[in-house]
Amino acid sequence: MVFTDVLARHRRIAVIAAVILLTFLYFLVRPAVVHAATDGETTFVLNTFAFLLWGVLVMWMAAGFTMLEAGAVRTKNASMICLKNIGLYSIAGLAYFFIGYNLMYVDVSMDRFGGLIGSFNLLYGPSADELALLDGDESAAAAVIESGYSVMSDWFFQMVFVATTASIISGALAERVRMWSFFLFILILTALIYPIVGAWTWGGGWLADMGFQDFAGSTIVHSTGGWAALAGVIIVGPRLGKYRKDGTIRPTPPSNVLLVTLGVFILWLGWFGFNGGSQLALGSAADAISIGHVLVNTNLAAAGGVIAALIVSRPLLGRTDLFAGLNGAIAGLVSITAGPDITQHFWAVIIGAIGGIICTLGLKLLEKVKLDDVVGAIPAHLFAGVWGTLAVAIAAGGDIVTQLIGILAIGAFVFFVSLILWKILEIALSLRVSAQVERLGQDTAELGLEAYPEFVLMPEEQDED
Repeated sequence: MVFTDVLARHRRIAVIAAVILLTFLYFLVRPAVVHAATDGETTFVLNTFAFLLWGVLVMWMAAGFTMLEAGAVRTKNASMICLKNIGLYSIAGLAYFFIGYNLMYVDVSMDRFGGLIGSFNLLYGPSADELALLDGDESAAAAVIESGYSVMSDWFFQMVFVATTASIISGALAERVRMWSFFLFILILTALIYPIVGAWTWGGGWLADMGFQDFAGSTIVHSTGGWAALAGVIIVGPRLGKYRKDGTIRPTPPSNVLLVTLGVFILWLGWFGFNGGSQLALGSAADAISIGHVLVNTNLAAAGGVIAALIVSRPLLGRTDLFAGLNGAIAGLVSITAGPDITQHFWAVIIGAIGGIICTLGLKLLEKVKLDDVVGAIPAHLFAGVWGTLAVAIAAGGDIVTQLIGILAIGAFVFFVSLILWKILEIALSLRVSAQVERLGQDTAELGLEAYPEFVLMPEEQDED
């Protein structure tokens, strides 16, 4: 009886040991088979998810621009700022869907129009294989997975970038530009001007063929918006009373510092999607490491821009200026955007700090030449964007000559086309609101909706027209 019990116990142990051994061998061999079967699909899912998640963060930058601008303008124009920002985001999305993406990415090659522009086809949508898979055709799965990511997830990520470019212009021209004239300019910018710049570079056009580097758009996005804003500021002119007849400058401090600060923090957060998502992949360990570097460098550059701007604001502006510090953060972010994938993080601090200094100097320069940029968009996005694109040649292996050619070509194209377009709009539709509307504020005069109805508007100092 004892012998039988011992034998039975040993049999059970043997069976358990055999099961454990077979299970171990199964899982030892299985990964090679499963990996081959699922690795492509896993990469497809991760890349698609990354495009969508990063894109949502970049879309949230629209809220940041809205808060920054609404706090920077006088209270009598805050509602109009909100309307312009949600309007421009919507226009950008529609224009990029109907024509912009095709011009930027479809059929761009050196053999076709010399790499200047893509396809003039209307609309954009999922691939035939994706539609077939959605209809239940499993045989299309292999072709879908092989593409690496969902077609429309890529479109969405690219679309929120063009909306960022449009947002830059709104703040610079605030408080005096007509809404529908502004919207018409944004339509042409997002349907034609920005996509052409994108075709030259990210689309694989002639600048890309030369080796021009701009990882996430210091020039392609931010300087493009800055050049268009500069042209608009020149044509529209300064706000009434901003520059007095005796040459002195009438201060126009932000109406709501809390909103401006909140807007900058939202932009800072969104920039992680802006730069991190520009890795354009999350399917490997190398991609994950690179994204980590990008996010750290983005954060360091912004911090460097803030501190440097605050340090130089006292000798340049006569005070430790919060507005300069906030713009320094944006300038630092713009500066690092062309090359955030560098592995030596101390360079990010230096690049961002120099961007903050350049932006503060730019604020002073605009005052000297009497160009009225309400939110400091031109120094923060244009000047810092130029610096960041050049910095790629210092820290990220770019060629200085190629970078200069890209900056000059894009700058000349965007500025002169925008200048002509603003002038045409001025002649055909009138760009600027009337003096009466400007004094009363666009909220009440054009919208009949005050952002702060409990406040009483007081008469402001004005020179005679």
